[in-house]
Amino acid sequence: MNGQKYPGWLDNCVFYEIYPQSFKDSNADGIGDFQGIISKLDYIAALGCNAIWLNPCFESPFGDAGYDVSNYYRTAPRYGSNEDLKRLFDEVHKRGMHILLDLVPGHTSVEHEWFRRSKQAELNEYTDRYVWTDSVWKEPAGYASLRGISDRDGSCMVNFFSNQPALNYGYYRPDPNEPWQQSIQDAGPQGTIRAMMEIMRFWLQMGCDGFRVDMAGSLVKRDEDGKGTMQVWKQIRKFLDDEFPDAAMVSEWGEPAQSLQGGFHMDFLLHFGSSHYNDLFRCENPFFAGRGDVSEFVKKYTESRKKSAGKGLICIPSGNHDMERLSRAIKGDKLKIAFAFLLTMPGVPFIYYGDEIGMRYLEGLTSVEGGYGRTGSRSPMQWDHSTNAGFGNSPKDMLYIRQDESPDRPTAADQISDKNSLWNEIKRLIALRKEHTALQSWGEIEIICAEKNMYPLAYTRYDDSEKLLVVLNPSDKKAELRTAYEIKETIYSFGGGVPAGHGMLVLEPNSFGIYQI
Repeated sequence: MNGQKYPGWLDNCVFYEIYPQSFKDSNADGIGDFQGIISKLDYIAALGCNAIWLNPCFESPFGDAGYDVSNYYRTAPRYGSNEDLKRLFDEVHKRGMHILLDLVPGHTSVEHEWFRRSKQAELNEYTDRYVWTDSVWKEPAGYASLRGISDRDGSCMVNFFSNQPALNYGYYRPDPNEPWQQSIQDAGPQGTIRAMMEIMRFWLQMGCDGFRVDMAGSLVKRDEDGKGTMQVWKQIRKFLDDEFPDAAMVSEWGEPAQSLQGGFHMDFLLHFGSSHYNDLFRCENPFFAGRGDVSEFVKKYTESRKKSAGKGLICIPSGNHDMERLSRAIKGDKLKIAFAFLLTMPGVPFIYYGDEIGMRYLEGLTSVEGGYGRTGSRSPMQWDHSTNAGFGNSPKDMLYIRQDESPDRPTAADQISDKNSLWNEIKRLIALRKEHTALQSWGEIEIICAEKNMYPLAYTRYDDSEKLLVVLNPSDKKAELRTAYEIKETIYSFGGGVPAGHGMLVLEPNSFGIYQI
């Protein structure tokens, strides 16, 4: 990793994202909890995932599903106690797995004690913990704010929803005509950074293995090309390298050239920004639905790899709690081909709970805890055919979010018992990834076919020990690939990828293959 410290356990890692509210309810209150997660760790391990990203689990009024933290040092009682979370860490580690907590450093809830103190007119240690203007009649340019909410004179910047006041990390270039704008090195921003490091230290000492960082690129304001925010994360990275060198950090930033340079080990290519991630799975004509274009994604992906210069890993998730379900636009065997892509690319794969069984996006749900259009991707996990599909034994009307009530809704139990299911295909692909070092996090990649509006997509994965060719055809027509490579052996195939002479492959509709070259 170009001389930077790097947790070795990420070399061959596959993450499973858990939205705790909707994963498994152990006490029949309609909401998932830590004990429920513990009871399903063997399921996650059986799939082949060896790491977990746990969405926010701290105390919160849940105006934004826990991304509005009111106490960073206490778990939300609905999930269990700090001791229960510690037990979850221990049970994860017993299985040779790792777990990341979701850290929200950019804002808190309006109910956080820091904010209550910051609102006071009298100066105190939290006066500059948030971004305040010096007059209630003045808003921070380019940002929404809270006004007229306290005796303190000033407007407080908000990061996203109006219940999420922005923590103060300073301005990259403070306006000299606005003395309330602080620099990164001022006491207020440095106090915020120290507070965040203390929070990280607390949970890392308890046993978590690192953090996924919410809105990681949003900290410093009026930030030219992310330079100020990169400076903040480099400061935090030094603290982690000194005290917790095995702690992993993945950012919700979406610009790997900035986040990885700033010291993160991993960044996502996501559904926002210029990644063209949506071209693959979530647009009018997605590539993996068999009727789209992959060329712009490949161009952006290649550019991101070049700019990040090998300083970390670029990760492509199946989805997350902020996206429509993968299965909304991609159906049947095409889902298997999409996962063949996700599990044969460099970086660390992330699987959103339920995507491995093809859980559906639920249309038209009323927003729950700030979910709005995202609510349909957050429904309770479907385990089996018992009460509430095995999620828990509460009355149906107590469920955190309404469940898929379709008679043919997929369940984990049905998928596990069907050797041709999506779940078993993903299990086989994860096992294949673990068997071949070229397919793992740091294996190199060369794209050899990604023509505009055409199929197939083809690339090589290689390291010092082997070189593999991956060819994917999620279209409903045959596709041909001519290559100078000699195909020595078929490592894995689905749907009819057939070598047809030297350097020639014929891919049947809805098929993929992995070949030794």
